[in-house]
Amino acid sequence: MFSRRVFVGLMGGIALIPGLAIAQDAPAPFDKPADVKIALVRYLSTGDFFQAYLSGVEKQSEALGVSLQVFDSRQDAALQADMVDQAIALGVDGIIIQHGLTESMKEAAQRAVDAGIKVVAFDVNVENAAIPQVEQSDRDLARLALEQAIKDQGETWTAGYVYVPGIAPLDRRDETWKEFKAKYPGITEKAMFGTMDNPIANSVANQARSVLSANPDIQVVFAPYDEFAKGVKIAVDEAGMGQDVAIYSADVSTADIALMREDGSGWKATAATNPAVVGEVSVRTLAQLLAGETVAAQVIVPPTLITQADLNELDISNMEELGAKMPAFVHAEVSVSPWMKLPAR
Repeated sequence: MFSRRVFVGLMGGIALIPGLAIAQDAPAPFDKPADVKIALVRYLSTGDFFQAYLSGVEKQSEALGVSLQVFDSRQDAALQADMVDQAIALGVDGIIIQHGLTESMKEAAQRAVDAGIKVVAFDVNVENAAIPQVEQSDRDLARLALEQAIKDQGETWTAGYVYVPGIAPLDRRDETWKEFKAKYPGITEKAMFGTMDNPIANSVANQARSVLSANPDIQVVFAPYDEFAKGVKIAVDEAGMGQDVAIYSADVSTADIALMREDGSGWKATAATNPAVVGEVSVRTLAQLLAGETVAAQVIVPPTLITQADLNELDISNMEELGAKMPAFVHAEVSVSPWMKLPAR
């Protein structure tokens, strides 16, 4: 028989072997994860970004072993608030509010908090100190894209700008756009337009056609949401202006990569976080709240600059290759506790 001293020494040796770290026991309520119920209440769901975000939420929920219910309001603000109430009535333990309007979600989020439910908000400002905000660092997204525009186009150009106020991430990106215009007075904004009407890309394309027709001297379009950029590209291509108008955006998807790599594409760069990773971070942040851990008021997922030149030089054609060839895009070490199981890579 092993003596106690030998046994302890053997276990200590095992603990030092790389790859054999012993996982921590999960705290309550994750010691019984099947009993944990969470809800994702969505405002936006159109486009590849939001499908990837949902995939991240689903995979991290599965890795933790919790039950997930998804509510999709399809850009109906009143319905989204009702869906929060539905989640409350179902007795969920936690809610992720994904996008939405402050005026419609503020009171709904407070009702959830009052019911003892933990809440995390992604890209919607619910003006509630009890609710952490998961963000893509929207100001950095805009900054990276605009810095690339300055690098490519110089400090003097005429611009079109796609923007819809009242959407928290777009409002934050707008702050950076205003800062850049102040820093570089050679940038002249000739037209501002934008819509969230479905299908967003086609609706923006309809507007962009008129804008480009009225302002043929526009050299750069800043479209800080990839569905906006898709719409602008449609209009630019139809007008045969791919060599004359450069597009800079935020967010990325496999479809975006294909459009950026087309011959003669005017879509020069985008700044993005991996939407699936953001979805995972949203679930982990909620899990930390449920476990009673301290969570920062703002949980920031760092972005990556992705240029047309990068995609061509590295021969990247989809999101999987983007992650493989630009490793910083694959995983964010954000809201990770030692006891958590992460999705398989």
